[in-house]
Amino acid sequence: MKCIFLTATLICTIALSSYAQQVPLPKTPRDFSLADCIKYAYEHQDSVKNAALDVKSAEYKVKETIGSGLPQVNGSISFQDFLKPPATVGPNIFATPIDLNAPLVKFPFGAVKYNNTYSLQASQLLFSGTFIVGLQAVKTFRELSQRSLVRSKIETNVNVTKAYYQVLVSDEEIKLLDANIAQLKQQLDQTTQQNKQGFVEKIDVDRLSVQYNNLVTNRENVARALILNYQMLKFQMGMAIEEEITLTDKLADIKFDQVVSATLDTAFYHNRIEYKLLETNVTLNQLDVKSKKATFLPTVSLNAGYGEVFQENQFRYLYNNMYPNSFVGLNVNIPIFSGGQRSNQLKQSQVNVQKAQNDLYNASNGFKLQASAARITFFNSLQSLNNQKRSRELAQEVLRVSKIKYAQGVGSSIEVTQAQTELENSDNQYIQALYNALISKVDLDKAYARIN
Repeated sequence: MKCIFLTATLICTIALSSYAQQVPLPKTPRDFSLADCIKYAYEHQDSVKNAALDVKSAEYKVKETIGSGLPQVNGSISFQDFLKPPATVGPNIFATPIDLNAPLVKFPFGAVKYNNTYSLQASQLLFSGTFIVGLQAVKTFRELSQRSLVRSKIETNVNVTKAYYQVLVSDEEIKLLDANIAQLKQQLDQTTQQNKQGFVEKIDVDRLSVQYNNLVTNRENVARALILNYQMLKFQMGMAIEEEITLTDKLADIKFDQVVSATLDTAFYHNRIEYKLLETNVTLNQLDVKSKKATFLPTVSLNAGYGEVFQENQFRYLYNNMYPNSFVGLNVNIPIFSGGQRSNQLKQSQVNVQKAQNDLYNASNGFKLQASAARITFFNSLQSLNNQKRSRELAQEVLRVSKIKYAQGVGSSIEVTQAQTELENSDNQYIQALYNALISKVDLDKAYARIN
């Protein structure tokens, strides 16, 4: 019996251990500050990852262009079996004297039936204006890809920040709703008891019940929206929406006064990544002009080759004798006349440079206008937020006084209900003003190139 008991215990232990391994443990939420979310997005957001891959591709493009100026070596092998060798014709050399005006005759010997050739050729570019300009262009192209990566990070930073603030605002809205619900529930309970005692009418209870139910429904809607806001934040971060996270930053930690000082910079647009991208575009167009000018210059290259040929009319004798050959040469390609194509291509490139410079100038004005609009929007939003804070405080005071008057019998329930409604409206307007202020803060930081 003791052995049976030990065996059963062992079997149960193994079964419970196997079941514990099969049942997934609940995931522990991970804490994320705003900086943590942005850092995570830089590492996992697909747009940033693709931009980083573009930088890597640009590095390979640079190496590819450099490689075109290095020695080029190619080998070839050919084998020919003339099933019907072509005829070889010429003047009749057996006639005396040889008549060059006579019809040509077929020689008794023709092309060799079997031909096997091995060759190795090498070339080295000595001078090419387009190659030199191309090296400069690919380096600028690499710079363009790096700046595109920065732009992708900035856009990701903005999206993550706005999504993060949306979660914080929704959470704050739920807290306000919970406070109002608790306050209204207490008032509803007191009014219900007073109705049972005959001190207030049933309509007062019904009026508070409707208001209470509306608040509860609104709270449930915001709670569901909060779940969606969390998922949106995780989507912007490049995180699976099934993951559980907890936000550590608080609304009280956000400083609006630091944003105001940023508006004193008047040359901010030079730091805008969009402006730098346009500058790079101007440089690329200027290099294209240099490349078109380089087509007027000659191209010089050195060539060399070595080959081995096996020829025979009988296959069994094909590899008995080898006929090697080799050469060294210098090629100079001199452009002389192209029907005006090169000059017209050059003029087109020069026009593109002027257009790129116009775009750059127009963009600088656009960035100034955008920053001015962002600054005004931010100041308006900040003023609205401060006003809504005061309005909310006044609404709370009005509700407090209305309750006191109603309890003392000098006020009506309608007055209390109206005060409660005004407080709810003030809360909603405060939440909207808070969200607008946070979003306008992000837009202002972006406009003044304070987001890296």
